[in-house]
Amino acid sequence: MVDTKESYDVVVVGGGPAGLSAALMFGRARKRVLLCDGGTPRNARAHGVHNFLTRDGMPPAEMRAEALTQIAVYPTVDTRSGLVAHVAKVGERFEVTLASGATVTARRVLLTTGIVDVVPEIPGFADVWGYSSYQCPYCHGYEVRDKAWAVCVSSAPLVDWGILMLGWTRNVTIVTHGATLDADSLAKLAKAGLKVATSRIAKVDGRDGQIEALVLADGSRVACDALFYKPDQKPVALVTELGLELDERGIVKVSMMRESSLAGLHVAGDASTMMQGAAMAAADGTMAAAMMNHALTVESALGGH
Repeated sequence: MVDTKESYDVVVVGGGPAGLSAALMFGRARKRVLLCDGGTPRNARAHGVHNFLTRDGMPPAEMRAEALTQIAVYPTVDTRSGLVAHVAKVGERFEVTLASGATVTARRVLLTTGIVDVVPEIPGFADVWGYSSYQCPYCHGYEVRDKAWAVCVSSAPLVDWGILMLGWTRNVTIVTHGATLDADSLAKLAKAGLKVATSRIAKVDGRDGQIEALVLADGSRVACDALFYKPDQKPVALVTELGLELDERGIVKVSMMRESSLAGLHVAGDASTMMQGAAMAAADGTMAAAMMNHALTVESALGGH
């Protein structure tokens, strides 16, 4: 029986900076590639991409559109809108099923799906997340410099992260969200001159995405123009379905070749590192594509699949 499914060298799953950069690299290496993008970027609420040379401040949607325009120059790269529903290894190849029901095959797969931020179930929090509540001061701190910040520090490992915020503003209140910090942590915060509120966050007050204050369980309020909070994270459903090996934080474990525990399936970008950001994801996607292209080319030259 002849297999009539469309065949590619690589299917790239995810159209963020990592996936787009990988697709560009593969196109320039003349590999036949399909880039699939569900259109739900993690940074959709961000006003602009930062720390990305020549693109600083550009809205994420504009950067994506420009990237797709540049990728379209390369005839071996196809793009499709829509989620990937299923990935399975069948023999030496992968079958990739799209949400539309169409199935394609590929020699290798590159997942650049990012990771899911688990927003806490605090009333009002979801309304400001990504607009005036952030997790990365390098990405968003400059725009709210010298304003009043609340920073959630709920464990000792986050103490230095809280102190770091003094690089952008001296008006910082540390909120422990009900967690009890040890004496050494409290002493460090005091030495840095930081105010500490220990009560649990009961509610986030804001309007039209702009945070105004945290309402604490003890009835007090912490007025602020920005909230910095490191949320829990979890892998996307496709990673869980594939059963890829994860570390204790839910990050996919990969080799130097960016290959996961499933041979031939590679992962790049936020899904495989805690060093998360657009420029770093783009660099990781480029690196993954270079390594995969090397393996694919040598494999073909030596008569592999």
